[in-house]
Amino acid sequence: MADSDVNLNMNNCDDGCATFDVQRFLRGLDAIFDAHKAPEQAEPYLQKARTEAEHSHDDAGLLTVLNETMGFYRSQGRHTDNLPIIRESLSIADHLHLQEIDPQAWATTLINAATGMRAAGQYEEAEQLYRRALDAATSAFSPTDRRLAALHNNVSMLYSETGRLNQAKRELEQALDLLEQSSPDASADIDVASTYTNLALLLLQMDRHWASDAIQHAQKALTIYRTGHLEHSAHYASALAGYAQACYMAGCLQDAVSGYEHALSVIEECYGRNTDYYHTTAANLEAAKQALHKHMPSAHKTRESQEYQEYQESQESLKSQHSPKSSESQQSSEPHYMAESGASSIPAISHHISGLALSRAFWNDLGKPLLAGAYSAYQGRIAAGLVGYGSECFGFDDEFSRDHDFAPRFCLWLTDEDYDAIGEQLQTDYDALSRDFTVDEQGKPHFAGHGSADSNTLAASQSPLTPRAQGECRRDGVFRIGDFFERITLFREAPAQNDYASWLSLDDATLATATNGQVFADPLGVFSKTRQGFKFMPEDIRLSLISRRLGMMAQAGQYNLPRMLQRGDGAAAMLSIHEFVNATASLVFLINEPVSVGYLPYYKWQFAAMRKLSRRMATRLAGVCEQLEDILRLSSAACFGGAGFGEGGKGAKPAAEHIIATVERICSDVVDELLREGLTESHETFVEWQRPYVEDHIKSDASCLHSL
Repeated sequence: MADSDVNLNMNNCDDGCATFDVQRFLRGLDAIFDAHKAPEQAEPYLQKARTEAEHSHDDAGLLTVLNETMGFYRSQGRHTDNLPIIRESLSIADHLHLQEIDPQAWATTLINAATGMRAAGQYEEAEQLYRRALDAATSAFSPTDRRLAALHNNVSMLYSETGRLNQAKRELEQALDLLEQSSPDASADIDVASTYTNLALLLLQMDRHWASDAIQHAQKALTIYRTGHLEHSAHYASALAGYAQACYMAGCLQDAVSGYEHALSVIEECYGRNTDYYHTTAANLEAAKQALHKHMPSAHKTRESQEYQEYQESQESLKSQHSPKSSESQQSSEPHYMAESGASSIPAISHHISGLALSRAFWNDLGKPLLAGAYSAYQGRIAAGLVGYGSECFGFDDEFSRDHDFAPRFCLWLTDEDYDAIGEQLQTDYDALSRDFTVDEQGKPHFAGHGSADSNTLAASQSPLTPRAQGECRRDGVFRIGDFFERITLFREAPAQNDYASWLSLDDATLATATNGQVFADPLGVFSKTRQGFKFMPEDIRLSLISRRLGMMAQAGQYNLPRMLQRGDGAAAMLSIHEFVNATASLVFLINEPVSVGYLPYYKWQFAAMRKLSRRMATRLAGVCEQLEDILRLSSAACFGGAGFGEGGKGAKPAAEHIIATVERICSDVVDELLREGLTESHETFVEWQRPYVEDHIKSDASCLHSL
């Protein structure tokens, strides 16, 4: 079956009505997936089966169809379409008293529903469903049933996606314990190995100081694959890549290179070279090689001019003069580039609470009780979360973000009808909520009553509000759904798919702001559907923007930058670099598709977002971020001769040559990706000439979408 083991053979129809054949339905669906025709044939098949089950009055058969539909929609990223399917499935399961008549089918339905909610970003509902699923599965499944381990793994993913990494770690450890207990031979069990790999990757996500533990877990996974003679499994490649990533973060660069090289050979054996998996791992390998080369003693470097070596060394010397290392970094046994350096004049806060974590705690501790009390009649209609303007909505805030516009906050989103009824009073009650909070030993915030915060209260819990976060520009509180999006985008909902002029008026940063953050609750699904609409950029718009970015990359980076450097116009060369970097960064997000990865945020967080995207599995053009940072690092020396660093003109020529070569390498990588995507048939690396090939794939003849 495509997604679940829910298969009930009850029949609720009266005598004489046509019956719904569940087994025939499942065989037909399996045949579609086996023939790799799911994208074209699965949905019509599922819709027809649903109609047949409804006409047969077979609720049990209908539930089987809906469970399979949930899995299909989730695999297609159609999360908004999935929400009503999930809710209908739960309603039918309750109607059938599934919990009593088939506890295992009940547990499976809850798991499918929770996973669909998690994929849709409905984290609060997903968590509630997972809790119910854990209770049901513990009763329905034997203690050694591997489905329990899979459930703990899914719950771990929920905690990881909502920033609760310690809880995610505990769930994975429970999954690992269950698998090891249930396995006839844990030393050769591929599921145990995969869980060790997942645990290693989670530790890397938590903090680089966990890198040594992550390496140990990754090594255990590799040992299991080798003991079980599973070295030719595609999962072995994931374990190797996880091990390599851990080594990279721990500064064991030679081991990282070896791990990625081995992973590539396994991926090629299993999938071939022409896959995202291969190209992403190849990009990671290149990054590891560059890092190894960068930090290798100079005597071992080759093909590097003496002049450029002197330039690099002078940069490091000046860097050490202006950025004194802390005592911690001086004593560290880690490689220098991995150590923390530089002291800040801003006093550190003992516990850093991310804005999203603080917002969620504020909502859980004070927001939900508010709605459950005075607004109980509307509780099932109000969406809550944190989306929009502010570093914390992007998840990039840190202790330096506390100097302005930082406070416990969340948004409440209402339909126009509900806002007219309760909006103003709800805003008054929201404003009256206490903003005092304390932090426990685990760094978790807790809210106190008015004026009752103790000495542990963080002084930075509320920082001064700038004018841009007040009045009509406020970032939290109660909003009409349409008003909220109109303030950000000038549209109350996403433009129609064929309204190309309106879509082209929305820049990357605006769309990123409208679709960032987290939704904590959305019983009606209206806010999430509206928000998701801005993620569904029309394909013709995406292709048109890719063409435009290629044009700017060619104009600014490949054509004007070398000319401005030759002319000695450093200011114009610097602006050319700026335009090239912006266009390339935007193109990376467009190539990876906004519906999956979101949009490039505004300038301040562009590289934070690109680094995060580059660390994801299967990211296309994952190596471009580091190359762009390399360009920016050398731009001053290339454009102004390094005079600002006291070098005279010494470093200008090699730095300029390195930047121009990097620009060409990036453009070549982009062309390779266009070829892989089937968007071009040309190997021409001057990317302006790629635009007609890309635009040939635009279906609309609207003139605003075409450059020629």
